Amino acid sequence: MLSQTAPSLFQPIVDDLAEHGWARQSRFLPDDLTRALADECRERARQGELAPARIGRGAGQQVREGVRGDRIQWLEAGQSAACDRYLRLMEDLREALNQALYLGLADYESHFACYPPGTFYQRHVDRFRDDDRRVVSVLTYLNDDWQAAHGGALRLHLPAANGERTEDIAPLGGSLVVFMSADLPHEVLTSNRERLSLAGWFRRRGDGLL
Repeated sequence: MLSQTAPSLFQPIVDDLAEHGWARQSRFLPDDLTRALADECRERARQGELAPARIGRGAGQQVREGVRGDRIQWLEAGQSAACDRYLRLMEDLREALNQALYLGLADYESHFACYPPGTFYQRHVDRFRDDDRRVVSVLTYLNDDWQAAHGGALRLHLPAANGERTEDIAPLGGSLVVFMSADLPHEVLTSNRERLSLAGWFRRRGDGLL
């Protein structure tokens, strides 16, 4: 069941996703939760728990730092109070999207992502060619005092009258970006300082094969 605060928090996201295929909310996470998640991501990195991200699926997965340079660890319920609080918020958002847009979202998967200075993620889309379960992508940022000189923007490649336009979004702490996973190419520009986020996907049910 949605919390009483959910409608005012989620309605702009629902509206923009329905109209434009993507949405941005600059004040999504409370400051204390943003700090707690950032601290946890850094501690996991210090403990060596974040692994180089891979591209591809199954046996074809490989580390290619020339494509993406982030280090990740997947979230699971019960890992920490901060993660559980975040996952409850994502569950409320899943319900709101289903109620308003009838997307059939069944679950949510997410991982911490830490980009060391000098790393990036080349242009891509989030839905795999042989797996159509990912429907809505969710990016939540954990960085304090982010400045333009730090780089690391999320660049969205959006349709336009002349073919395509780009929108660059700074990874400001507490902010959220959501978009339709199959429809929106995007990339992470080179970051000049450590860049922290949670990347996740609302998924529908399926056997994973098209």
